[in-house]
Amino acid sequence: MAGSVNKVILVGNLGADPEVKSFQNGGKVCNLRIATSESWKDRMSGERKERTEWHSVAIFSEGLAGVAERFLRKGSKVYLEGQLRTRKWQDQSGNDRYTTEVVLQGPGAVLTMLDGAPGGGGQGGGFGGGGRSQGGGDWSGGSSGFGGGDYDDFGGGGFGGGSGRSSGGGRGGAGGPNFDNDLDDEVPF
Repeated sequence: MAGSVNKVILVGNLGADPEVKSFQNGGKVCNLRIATSESWKDRMSGERKERTEWHSVAIFSEGLAGVAERFLRKGSKVYLEGQLRTRKWQDQSGNDRYTTEVVLQGPGAVLTMLDGAPGGGGQGGGFGGGGRSQGGGDWSGGSSGFGGGDYDDFGGGGFGGGSGRSSGGGRGGAGGPNFDNDLDDEVPF
């Protein structure tokens, strides 16, 4: 169907350490449980309320699975982009069951550590499953850059945080590459 979109963006915390399973063909999947929460003040009672949603995430992208396995731990704060996918399986009684999960696979997959690598001094790091120009797959070194994605032609894009490298990372923070987007449109001859 033309014009449809299947994209999920989550910002949340891991509820457990990543679980990695290997396949006979040499591939692997990394499973995460991500908690997202929202809070509000109840209008009637005035008390603070909170609701937490749990999301199952399956990372099939080899590079992102390796990053998750090496750097993520219970409590890690992450930003991720993937797709919803429902799979069918059978329980021990032979009954058909269905599970809907967020899948990170292919060039649109993005995983960013918002609280940095363990012992990394609180810097965020971004990893993408691919992208245009310099964007995908680069460490984003910015303070909280949602880098490594496919946002623009200048290397990942973002919301804050400069880049520790000349490629990847975010625009809009000090220390990153300074691109002048006001390009001269006139032909020089």
